[in-house]
Amino acid sequence: MRTALTLLFLLALGAMPGALLPQRSLNARKVDEYIAGNGWWGRFLDDLQFYDVYASYWFSAIYVLLFVSLVGCLLPRTWEYFKQMRARPVLTPRNLARMPHHASAEVGTTPDDVVANAERRLRGWRRVTGEEADGTRTVSAERGYLRETGNLVFHFALLGLLVAFALGKMFGYEGQVIVQADGGQFCNSGVYNYDTFRPGLRVDGSGLTPFCVKVDDFSASYLHNGQAESFLADIGYQSGADLDSGTWRPYPLRVNSPLRTAGDRVYLLGHGYTPVFTVTFPNGQTRTGAIQWRPVDPVTLASEGATKFDPPDVPDAEERRRSQLAITGLLAPTAAYRGELLDSAFPAANDPAVAIDVYRGDLGTDSGRGQSIFSLDQKMIEDGKLKRVARQNLGQGEQLTLDDGTTVRFEGVRDWVSLQVSHDPAQNWVLVFSVLVILGLGVSLSIKRRRVWVRATPLGDGRTLIEVGGLARTDQAGYGEEFGGLSRDLLAHKEGS
Repeated sequence: MRTALTLLFLLALGAMPGALLPQRSLNARKVDEYIAGNGWWGRFLDDLQFYDVYASYWFSAIYVLLFVSLVGCLLPRTWEYFKQMRARPVLTPRNLARMPHHASAEVGTTPDDVVANAERRLRGWRRVTGEEADGTRTVSAERGYLRETGNLVFHFALLGLLVAFALGKMFGYEGQVIVQADGGQFCNSGVYNYDTFRPGLRVDGSGLTPFCVKVDDFSASYLHNGQAESFLADIGYQSGADLDSGTWRPYPLRVNSPLRTAGDRVYLLGHGYTPVFTVTFPNGQTRTGAIQWRPVDPVTLASEGATKFDPPDVPDAEERRRSQLAITGLLAPTAAYRGELLDSAFPAANDPAVAIDVYRGDLGTDSGRGQSIFSLDQKMIEDGKLKRVARQNLGQGEQLTLDDGTTVRFEGVRDWVSLQVSHDPAQNWVLVFSVLVILGLGVSLSIKRRRVWVRATPLGDGRTLIEVGGLARTDQAGYGEEFGGLSRDLLAHKEGS
């Protein structure tokens, strides 16, 4: 047990870097920034797998050793408990006056009557009676064996809980995705459908359980200070046979009220806004862009992002790259102006407006490098390949005109929701073992092992000396009162009582 406690302490100590340092499974960019900012020390921590703590060899070694230690501790205890359950209670000691609890009295009844009364009073106790050569009768009783049962249940459940957690981390996964709340759909058909995806150690993303979610509408209510009061996404979902029949089943998705389907859980994490821009090019053709912008203020939901356009009907690739457009800036759901500076006063879309910069040139989307949907490639701006051609505040329905006659119109905003899909095949076992941990701990703390002995010695004049002794096998707190009640009942035949 000392070894198990030491390993449990080491496991908690080993988990500290996972809480204090950025982890690759959560944010690889933060890890790269931390390593770059800390030089050799950052690289040294990387060599020790401090940025992948829970998948590191040393953390896994502590975990496995803790399992081995717990099993090595529990098996002998279980066998010992099994032998104790089959054994008879300890025989009555000769000198009961040396017990922590003791009472005696002379009564005018026979030892047989005393033993019969003791057996009635000790019904439910494990007991054994005996008789000595001089006619003395004894009763040995013990109670509280369920304490060790609860203790073993607690430790085995703790072991099972650790195993369930490990299996969940190995075969579970978690992914997040943004879906437009105007009928936008998401299908759990592959990792490429997610914005971020964190697989378990044994998950390669090829065996995801198929299901689809469609977000039909979204509504939110806020307090007067802008604090969110409730989020509700009206969604439809398909799983199993519904995928073949095309049946959509409605579900009101709320925060902390996930949709459970196909063995996965779908959570509503939050929401934001998608500005809708319509660009009319000089040739009269139009393009409408609706790409989500990310909130930069969690209170007012002021958002930033970039909406990008390719010019229509430009066959020459070089000319097309020089004519790409991007709209970037700030979106305010409820506009509040400080002079010419746009800010957001409330998170609801009461009076949406945008403060935008319009860029024309090569966006770098054809370079083969990955690019964030929320920002522009700063290298293209620094190289002069992407230039700002306009800056203006626009309210809903307003537009601006560029130097070549292109117009940019702000149509308004749409809602988007952030969904999280979690898959944990061991979650039911985690629940079962968690309940058993609590029950086992409750039983082991509430029940006490205690023993009581009764000796009835004939005095030769028709009287009998009754001695009662008690011993608490664990904590003695509370046993004095119980022993007092037992001794009064067992000595109830005392004359004059």
